Amino acid sequence: MKALIQRVSNANVTVSGEEIGAIDNGILLLLGVEKEDSQKCIERMLKKILSYRIFSDENGKMNLSLNDTGGGLLIVSQFTLVAQTNKGSRPGFSAGATPEHGELIYDKFVEAAHESHPLVATGKFGADMQVSLTNDGPVTFMFEMND
Repeated sequence: MKALIQRVSNANVTVSGEEIGAIDNGILLLLGVEKEDSQKCIERMLKKILSYRIFSDENGKMNLSLNDTGGGLLIVSQFTLVAQTNKGSRPGFSAGATPEHGELIYDKFVEAAHESHPLVATGKFGADMQVSLTNDGPVTFMFEMND
């Protein structure tokens, strides 16, 4: 599982011109699911993201997490994050989950996020989405979790 997080002052996702998810201050999470991803991977990744200290405290230091701030979490499936890009000039997707497994893991991740955090919005798995954001900082981090 791969996740790219961006600290945002706002972010939204639209499908066919209709806004389906939006947050103000918080984290935009682009989530890529791989073949071997499981419930254990979901739990570890979600815990890491919610507790990762990327928000400024009263002294201006990145010392607060999303759990601390109560900000929004916008989760968007992003299959291309799992691409192999080290050879040639075309991405390879052999490590990526099948659409069925990818959607199952994505849905379970979203469900776990709703159970763990009060403000969660999402994109739509497999849809052609347009994502808009204002990256605050910019602050962007990439995570990889394997079982």
